[in-house]
Order: sequence, then structure tokens, then C-alpha cells
Amino acid sequence: MKLHALALLLATGAALAQSEDTPVELTGTLAKVRAASAITVAYRESSVPFSYLSAKKEPIGYSIELCRKLAEAIGEAVGRELELKWLAVTSETRIEAIVSGKADLECGSTTSNLERQKQVAFSPIVFVAGTKLLVKRGSPIRSYRNLGGKTVVVTAGTTNEKAMEEIGRRFKIDLKIVKEKDHAASYARLEAGAADAFATDDLLLYGLVAQHKAQKQYQVVGEFLSYDPYGIMFRKGDAQLADLVKRTFHDLAEDGEIVRQYKRWFLQRLPGGHSLDLPMSPQLETLIRAMAAKPE
Repeated sequence: MKLHALALLLATGAALAQSEDTPVELTGTLAKVRAASAITVAYRESSVPFSYLSAKKEPIGYSIELCRKLAEAIGEAVGRELELKWLAVTSETRIEAIVSGKADLECGSTTSNLERQKQVAFSPIVFVAGTKLLVKRGSPIRSYRNLGGKTVVVTAGTTNEKAMEEIGRRFKIDLKIVKEKDHAASYARLEAGAADAFATDDLLLYGLVAQHKAQKQYQVVGEFLSYDPYGIMFRKGDAQLADLVKRTFHDLAEDGEIVRQYKRWFLQRLPGGHSLDLPMSPQLETLIRAMAAKPE
């Protein structure tokens, strides 16, 4: 992917006010990573296939690969070959990691919504998911309507947690919600029989079941209980970085890189040997086509 760093930076309002002969002064994250010759990427340990650990305990996944491309573009823009530093985060710690500056990018399975956009910024949407339920085969639970008197595990700090709380209130369902620190722990609680259902984004449920080779033991059930568009998180109020992110994702969409990465992580065999075999949704196809359109 060929990026024109100077053009990217000149697109910001501040840079446009300067003459073409005047070097662009880097600000915010771009100034920070140039000075350090490094960029810190926050990742998740069990968000299969977006952001998780390989057998070698290295971050891998769909979101991770898109972030590597973004980090390359940032390095080109600041004129440095950047070292990638990794920071493990959970659903509860990921936003604070970006806001505090501990991480420069968060590459996981994070929903971009209005509430979070008050604290952080997001890349264009890279995936669309929604809350569903994972239950053991043979369970009487087929939808949220069957959750009365049941225990539902959620991962703390997720939109799924709020979705299930809202379901309980709106439909007056007497369900018990318990929280775990990450998706792996939530799955383990269900596996141990300490919860009747695990509620999280549908694709994450399929990923966990595939990773554990447990298709015969578990099934994803019910209608969508939320709408969850994923994006890459970065610091809010950083005009230069925001412009670079937007234009980088335009380039990734235009030359087909996002589609190639989708096929790699959703249609082909994953490093563990299993495959999700999940074709791209019409919604995501439309979003990628829009992303590939000429930037304003």
C-alpha cells in the first residue's frame, strides 16, 4: 500500500494554512511516536479471530493485522520505522489505556458508539456484530424470552453487559447477570455449568466455540440483542492522527487489503486449525465500498 505521508498530513486544517515549503509540525500522537520511534498497540487476549494470542503467545487476528498496516502508515508519515510495543487490555481497561496515553491504538473487538465517542475516537467500521447467546446443546434457552430465573455471564465493560441489563428491565425478565474479566473466563464459567448462557457478540461466540472445537457441545441461539460496529480506537481530539487513520483505511479498502484480511481470518483456517467459514455480511460489504470511495 503506497501512502503519501506529506499529503496525508497536509490534509489537516492547520497544515493547509502553511505554505508547501514549510515543514509540517507534528502534534499529538504523531509527535509522540516520532520522538519515541515506537508505537504502543493495545490488544485482547481472547477475542477470536479479531485479537488474541497465538500458541507462541503473540498477538494475532483480523484487527491486529489492520493495526499493523495502520502502524506502517503512521511510521511512513512521521519518517520513522516504528517499533511495535504491545499492551494487553481487557474490556474494562481498554478505554482508559487510550485516554491515559498508555496505548496509542487499541486493536480488538471494540464497539464504536456515541457513549464511547465522548472519550475516544474510532477508525471507520471494520466489522459489524451483535449480541447473541451461547448455550449448551439441549438447553431449553432459545432466546432472551427463556432467561427467566437463569444466570447469564457477560464480560465486564462490554456493550453486551448493558444490552442484557436493558433486556431484563424492558421485558421484566428475572435473570441473574454475572461478570467475568474477559471472554475466556466467561466461556469457562459457562463450560463449568456456573452459568446457563454466555452473552456477547455473535462472532466472538463462534470464534470461541471453534477455538475449543466444541461445535457439538454448544450452539449460538436467539435474535440479535444489540448492534455492534467495531472500530480501531485512538485518542480523541488528535486531528492529524484522525486524518491519517481515515485516509489509511480508505487506501486499505481501495486496494482490497481489508477484504483480503477478512478472507484470511473468517474464511480460511485459523492458526489453530479451525475455520469460522463466515462469509462477509452485506452490511460490511457496503461499509467497505463506502470506505473505498474518494475521501472528501
